[in-house]
Amino acid sequence: MTQHVSPPRDGTDKVAQAGQPPPWRSLLARADVRTLSLLGVLAVLVVIGGVTRPDEFLDTRNLQLVLTQASVIGVVTVGMTFVITSGGIDLSVGAIVALASVWATTVATQEYGFGGILLTAVLVGVGCGLVNGVLIAYGGMVPFIATLAMLASARGLALQITDGRTQIVTVDGVLDLGERDAYVLGIPPLVLVFAVVTVIGWLVLNRTTFGRRTVAVGGNAEAARLAGIDVRRQRLYLYLLSGLCCGIAAFLLIVLSGSGQNTNGNLYELDAIAAAIIGGTLLSGGRGTITGSVLGVLIFTTITNIFALNNLQSDVQQIAKGAIIVAAVLVQRRTASTT
Repeated sequence: MTQHVSPPRDGTDKVAQAGQPPPWRSLLARADVRTLSLLGVLAVLVVIGGVTRPDEFLDTRNLQLVLTQASVIGVVTVGMTFVITSGGIDLSVGAIVALASVWATTVATQEYGFGGILLTAVLVGVGCGLVNGVLIAYGGMVPFIATLAMLASARGLALQITDGRTQIVTVDGVLDLGERDAYVLGIPPLVLVFAVVTVIGWLVLNRTTFGRRTVAVGGNAEAARLAGIDVRRQRLYLYLLSGLCCGIAAFLLIVLSGSGQNTNGNLYELDAIAAAIIGGTLLSGGRGTITGSVLGVLIFTTITNIFALNNLQSDVQQIAKGAIIVAAVLVQRRTASTT
């Protein structure tokens, strides 16, 4: 009979553990530093806006406008964060928003009223996401190529539907959402939708098995497969999620502009990727943060607003955005090298 021998309880293991904090605590500390840094940048921008244009920038209507504009690209960024966390990329989000917005504002669609416009926008977004997901997950295509092809196709189809003309929305139920009478405690409905999408996205990424699988696939797809995760199906779901967010964003853009245009969503893919990156989501996959992505969206939207109020050239604005992106990537690399 084999007797179990317990290791000596000399306390050395406890000492070692006491001298070294748990991994989750150090990870939380780094997350707090990133979040606080982004909040600091946002606070500095608010101060700059308040100093340069105090009457215009700090006006309630302008702050509501900033949040409303951030809501559209913010919803897209939530979906993009999931895709990048899994190690993928989606260059077609802007084109999908354009296609969904024009398809949902055709005369035939508007005959079905509010529900028809909303349902069409969501279905078009999910349909495009399904095509991307099938090509990437089951067709073996590189995400960059597959979504680039979708970008070109969706833009072309949007142009064909509109024939280059703006489609005006005539459904009162949709237009009323953009009026001040629809605000809830001074908050525009679009901002409330963005808040709900953000909360749901955070919960899914951080508190569900789906979120853990997304991180696992982005960290090491082969290890995730060996652990029993259906990597292909997970990637399909992620592009469906991205398409869903594009459909919702398209509807918000319809409410905001009161029209559908083939130029909608121009450069949304770059803004969404940039916001996710400066927020702390790794471009190589394996780590994502919804909170950071939302702060990144607010930073970029605030920069745009400050430049517009001060009548500064758009090229200077793009240079500033580029500098922020480069700085964020360098910080990511420095953080990764010290862990």
